Amino acid sequence: MRSEYETKRLLLSVSHPDKAASILTFYENNRDFLEPYEPSKRPGFYTLEFQRSNLTFEYNSFVKSRYLRMWLYDKQQPEIPVGTVCFSNFLRGAFSSCMIGYKTDKDHLRKGYMMEALSFLIPLVCREYRFHRIEAYVMPDNLPSIALLEQLTFHREGLLHDFAQINGQWENHYIYTYLA
Repeated sequence: MRSEYETKRLLLSVSHPDKAASILTFYENNRDFLEPYEPSKRPGFYTLEFQRSNLTFEYNSFVKSRYLRMWLYDKQQPEIPVGTVCFSNFLRGAFSSCMIGYKTDKDHLRKGYMMEALSFLIPLVCREYRFHRIEAYVMPDNLPSIALLEQLTFHREGLLHDFAQINGQWENHYIYTYLA
């Protein structure tokens, strides 16, 4: 798996610690927008030091084929991230699966960036890592994310009760799966 790819409008890349300032800006600009759908952040998350350290960890995990986070950049403004896609919880052997998560900058919604990125990355990740199954977990009120998954041919398998703690509250999630 390479660390950089291009689609029609996007640059997709595993970011290095030297991108920590732009990644921090992405998170700061989207804090109020993303927090209702995410677990509480660790102390220090919104600092340059934390982002540098996290990018180092993510890059090293990518090199070891244990984790993949691709940052999305519009080719017209390649220094500003417009979103991110993360493949995690890699299971090998009989399970041959992983989990996917993604987020888009609030100022870049409804432009088709995430559809473009996921349409490219999902088959690539399945092929390169030999995954048979990708799982996505989504809160029932996150209708844009549900619509995106369904357009990408993910299938809803069920409802997981009190699945994840989001903003201090246990929340139900749908489980969606994509089969290679």
